Amino acid sequence: MIGIIGAMQEEIDLLLGALEDEVEMHRSGIRYVAGSLHGRKVVVCKSGVGKVNAAICTQVLIDRFNADKIIFTGVAGALDPELEIGDIVVSSSSMQHDIDVTALGYARGILPYQDSSDWAADEALVQAAREAGDQVFPGRVKTGKVLSGDQFIADREQVKRLREELGGTCVEMEGASVAQVCAMNQVPYVVIRSISDKADGSADVNFAEFTVVASNRSFAIVNALLQRLG
Repeated sequence: MIGIIGAMQEEIDLLLGALEDEVEMHRSGIRYVAGSLHGRKVVVCKSGVGKVNAAICTQVLIDRFNADKIIFTGVAGALDPELEIGDIVVSSSSMQHDIDVTALGYARGILPYQDSSDWAADEALVQAAREAGDQVFPGRVKTGKVLSGDQFIADREQVKRLREELGGTCVEMEGASVAQVCAMNQVPYVVIRSISDKADGSADVNFAEFTVVASNRSFAIVNALLQRLG
């Protein structure tokens, strides 16, 4: 069973429309729709925005639905200056940028007393997602570190710091919590993000206009990825 998560309705609508033999369930205030897509059993859900919502959603997928792979899809802001709106980022790893215990001598983003704070995505899923992306949007796919935090980043100085200090390729609000839960449960994951804005203060112009376009691109890649996994 493959769990597929989006934070917003726009990010899962196309997936829900493509499902066959769907069955709807509710757990922890979240709607889960199980069904089949390209012959694979999947569960599609909208986590809601933020790391706590995404973490709860991921754990339910693992515990209740026995998900053995997790795909998180949706939109993100660019940190890499080479990224343009509509480009795709496939996670090499994910890290929480808003973890800050620097006052105790830890580097930014480091979780004290944990083996890891930067969770690697599953290599096979990353490779399949890259191949799917190159198939449907050639030349528009990049692999890199996804940074997550409970903030909408819209400041050029923050973008610069996140890029320089943590090496982020894009920034969003859920992926690293999904990565952490998957790591704790030894479940493979990958995050696939389509760039909806440049995270530079122009989001009020870009975000609403390009979220639908970016979500459509995310769906196209997830759809092609599932065909490869099938």
